Amino acid sequence: MTETTARPALDFTPAPGAAPMARMVAAQAGMELRIMLRNGEQLLLTMVIPVLLLVGFSTVDVVELGDGPRVDFLTPGVLALAVMSTAFTGQAIGTGFERRYGVLKRLGATPLSRFGLLAAKTLAVLAVEAIQIAVLCSVALALGWDPQGGPAAFGYAVLLVLLGTAAFSSLALLMAGTLRAEATLAAANLVYVVLLGLGGVLFDTGRFPGAAQTAVEALPITALAGGLRAVLADGAAPSLLPVAVLAVWAAAGAALAARFFRWE
Repeated sequence: MTETTARPALDFTPAPGAAPMARMVAAQAGMELRIMLRNGEQLLLTMVIPVLLLVGFSTVDVVELGDGPRVDFLTPGVLALAVMSTAFTGQAIGTGFERRYGVLKRLGATPLSRFGLLAAKTLAVLAVEAIQIAVLCSVALALGWDPQGGPAAFGYAVLLVLLGTAAFSSLALLMAGTLRAEATLAAANLVYVVLLGLGGVLFDTGRFPGAAQTAVEALPITALAGGLRAVLADGAAPSLLPVAVLAVWAAAGAALAARFFRWE
């Protein structure tokens, strides 16, 4: 007689529960990144325009940029513009229309917390910025860019980019969370054009008169572009002033966004 071994009963009892926060944030960040990269207008804003500005103003003597290769002066400013285009302009417009069409409201009903959603958006922005910086630096090197400074300058540049991202992202969320989507679209593009002209992206802000120069240097785009230019183009020692300006903008923007942002 053959003995049979008893097999344990299989348990098909459902075990509902949310995925770990890190997995949810990573999945949402991946979706945000795919949406951003598939958006033609977003690619025009974040990739095409900065590259065209860098190539055009580096090769054509339209604006007086002082002594030295034109590309050395332009590259830090265009890098700052790329950060602003993604962290502020693109994010403000995208979040504004997500709020209008109820996307944010529906995401709020999922296990993904508000902190998780903001973290996912931040990761997607940083990923796009990494692509932007890689493309722009490759184009600049092909044009003869000769960055100055060593590891300290590189670390300082990374710090400025992170602080600039925090400042522009907080301002984008403040705008998207308080204005209607159409108003956000118009205001974000207007701010982009104004800061492109006034923020030291394409020319030195020292050309402005005294009072105007002081006001312009307090802008986040000027602090980011000026700080990057000082170490990458001029080879100067890292300065605390651009860091302080960007940190103040980031803190103020985050506080105001947390206070006034409406998810519906």
